[in-house]
Amino acid sequence: MAKPYPREFREDVVRVARNRDSGVTLEQIANDFGVHPMTLQKWLQRAKVEDGQVPGQTRSDSEELRELRRRNRLLEQENEVLRRAAAYLSQANLPKRLYPLVKELADDGIPVTVTCRVLKLSRQPYYRWLKDPITESEVVEAYRANALLDAHRDDPEFGHRLLADEARSAGEAMADRTAWRICAENKWWSTFGKRRRRGKRARPGPPVHDDRVGRNFTANAPNRLWLVDITEHNTAAGRLYLCAIKDIYSNRIVGYSIDSRMKSQLAVDALESAVARRHDVTGCVVHSDRGSQFRSRRFLRALARHDLVGSMGRVGAAGDNAAMESFFSLLQNNVLNRQSWATREQLRIAIVTWIERTYHRRRRQPRLGRLTPIEFETIMNTPAALAA
Repeated sequence: MAKPYPREFREDVVRVARNRDSGVTLEQIANDFGVHPMTLQKWLQRAKVEDGQVPGQTRSDSEELRELRRRNRLLEQENEVLRRAAAYLSQANLPKRLYPLVKELADDGIPVTVTCRVLKLSRQPYYRWLKDPITESEVVEAYRANALLDAHRDDPEFGHRLLADEARSAGEAMADRTAWRICAENKWWSTFGKRRRRGKRARPGPPVHDDRVGRNFTANAPNRLWLVDITEHNTAAGRLYLCAIKDIYSNRIVGYSIDSRMKSQLAVDALESAVARRHDVTGCVVHSDRGSQFRSRRFLRALARHDLVGSMGRVGAAGDNAAMESFFSLLQNNVLNRQSWATREQLRIAIVTWIERTYHRRRRQPRLGRLTPIEFETIMNTPAALAA
């Protein structure tokens, strides 16, 4: 069974169909975007339901129902945690240690995350306790940490030296260096601590991947090397950001995402779109620059979830991702700089139309033997290998 098209792709096709010029049929738009005309009809009908033009359950209603069910289930779990914790702590003959209670609730199906949040516990110490028995040194460390935490809660402006003094006065002797280490591990910072540098002058973060490409932008098969980058453009309503993923084998844009904010979710959505459209991507190298979106935990988890291999170029070296920069240059000259854009919606329609209609199906490329990316993939691969 074929996987569904990405949601953002469906919405873009519907936008183009609704804003089509007179004389342009739905069949032409369906062919331009590589979908069946009946599929496009269903998407348009669904969009009417979403807009309230025809009766039916909208996506927001479905999401709201799922969210209410999730919240109801979560409230039931939280109530169970509070009930069991009250009964557990009321037993005077038992030591007041909550980690056994967390494990007992986890065995009964209540997630550790929920229990720790309700009881205001940290999950990391719990998992350490679950893995290894508690040693004497760990007990001493825990009492010291509790004393420091109590002092930090009472006086959040105190630094580690003053917190150590408060802990010593409470009976937990320790060196200032030990107090600093415990506070640093638990991120108990003074409210008057130094501000972290942010903005364009901040140093770029370290690479999370090695450079596995080395400016060799070639591939002998599809889904072997993808390039990803983000570009932006101004409109009268504000900036619009595009994250695109390019398969270097055929130069096809296999996934993209467009949004008004440049956050890590933008890169994750583009990656999920590419995976949904290409299917068999295990072992594919995904090469990017050192942007914070591509070093984020969300993006790294998405790579690991789909068995993709990360690759990252150097700082300030545009040539390390030159093949992607060339695509953005074409986009800049053919779409972005052609006129002034009044709204983000107007620019979005222009971008997706140029990518799907012109770049993929009409722009012939010398490197591909004067074929378009779609023609090249159709000739070089069986229909079952790639989605059209």
